[in-house]
Amino acid sequence: MTDAVEQACPINPVIDLVFSRWTTPILWVLEHHGRLRFNELQRHLPTITPKVLTQRLRQLERDGLVVRTYHAEIPPRVEYEISDLGRTLTPLFRAITDWSAAHLPAVSAARHAYDAAREEEETWAQG
Repeated sequence: MTDAVEQACPINPVIDLVFSRWTTPILWVLEHHGRLRFNELQRHLPTITPKVLTQRLRQLERDGLVVRTYHAEIPPRVEYEISDLGRTLTPLFRAITDWSAAHLPAVSAARHAYDAAREEEETWAQG
């Protein structure tokens, strides 16, 4: 049974899947840099811990958005790449990037105006 949140906002499962804290940056890096080993991927995302990167990669592999390739060599080598399913998110990421470039300055201006108005209200209230 679909829960009330999904009924109210049918894109919520996609938001949960794709826009968790590290999912988008991992997919972005793999899309733009191709197949990478764990350490190479981590170098592109220096603030992620190895534990969290491992957890996110496992979840992305489980969701079908990332392909993990194990090479039985000495030493063993593991590589990660975005899957064909993961690549279907590229237009979505491009649209968000375009929206950001076009509208984040307006968001910043709105925040500044809001903060200034709140500060003025607080100053007036303290009187």
